[in-house]
Amino acid sequence: METRGAEDMFDFRRFPKDALVLLLLTVYFPVGICLMLIRIFIGVHVFLVSCALPESFVRRFIVRVMCSVLGMHVRQKNPRSRDKNTKLYICNHVTEFDHNVINLLTPCSTPQLEGSTGFVCWARGFMEIHSASGQGAIGESLQRYCSTEGTPPLLLFPEEDTTNGRAGLLKFSSWPFSLTDSIQPVALRVTRPLIALSTPDSSWLMELLWTFFAPCTVYHVSWLPTVSRQDGESTQEFANKVQELLACELGLVATKITKADKAEHIKRKRHIVPQTSTAVRPGSIGLGFMVQSLGTDDHRIAKMAQQVMDVLPHVPLNVITKDLAKTNCVDTTITNLLENKEEMPMEATGTSAYGSSMNSSYSSGSAPTLKPAAKSFGKSPTDRHLSLQERKEALYNFARRRYIEKHGLDQEDSH
Repeated sequence: METRGAEDMFDFRRFPKDALVLLLLTVYFPVGICLMLIRIFIGVHVFLVSCALPESFVRRFIVRVMCSVLGMHVRQKNPRSRDKNTKLYICNHVTEFDHNVINLLTPCSTPQLEGSTGFVCWARGFMEIHSASGQGAIGESLQRYCSTEGTPPLLLFPEEDTTNGRAGLLKFSSWPFSLTDSIQPVALRVTRPLIALSTPDSSWLMELLWTFFAPCTVYHVSWLPTVSRQDGESTQEFANKVQELLACELGLVATKITKADKAEHIKRKRHIVPQTSTAVRPGSIGLGFMVQSLGTDDHRIAKMAQQVMDVLPHVPLNVITKDLAKTNCVDTTITNLLENKEEMPMEATGTSAYGSSMNSSYSSGSAPTLKPAAKSFGKSPTDRHLSLQERKEALYNFARRRYIEKHGLDQEDSH
């Protein structure tokens, strides 16, 4: 089997990235809100009708027509291929309402393996089973169900979780294929304009509201010929074979990505947060926002700016970033900022406070006390130039020392 990246199999954005489609969605938005409100009212009546009418072709036809008004259109391919003697349908999983759609075409039961029980389970069209006793007991219970005469077929989703239906199928779990030796694959393709079919963080109720909001959601159901397990074929091999058949029918890839892999991928997506310094210093809030909101190159510039701020905490962030964009080097930027410090306003750079912090830092250490500020104004241009050079050298040495101590560098490596 070929493995495709999980990023292509799930939609993490509800709205499209394309500017034209986003513009169309903006124009459609008030219409969608009105549609959603109307369809909520109609949906209550659809639910009541489905509860009042007995299971029959007439009930399925009426509910199917009413679901079309709700924006859920169902189309099927090869309906004559449906085997009435089959006790197990195997389908790929795209939305939270796949079992309801298949049930509009033929009577079938889908067990609720996890999630809400009681009234909510029944109202959503699931068959409630007691799953507290473990997977083995669930398998035995469903196996007895399949061997009972007169019960409608089971509909199971061996992917055990939804995908966007555009890239690939999750790896099929083997336990559904141990229930019977003969199954019928059902290929499901779902399309919807403007917005994504589902997102990982959305509940079934929220997905229902988005379904009412969208212009329409079209379900294409294709019935494949019945498949039987061969002698000596394990349940996992049988599952892989059916997965390949469905993937071929849908034009997708049969992957080895499991439900657990999807959960891990979603977890990583939630916890990818750029690392920023936790120390509170001038400009740190603006820097943290910049690191989180910019792209890869700007993110690197922001991290370099943080290193410069560790050495020169009183230099404005915009000045540091502007110089780093030109130099692309932390050391060069520190040198430039030290050499240009005399040209900056005292209020912006905090030279007085910076000089006093230098003196206090060095006076507490082993190095001699530095005095970057001149005692008096030079009488001649030569004296003033020499005084300026001495202060630049003192500031540069101090900055270099702080940078080396901050990042644990050797003195030899800094030259």
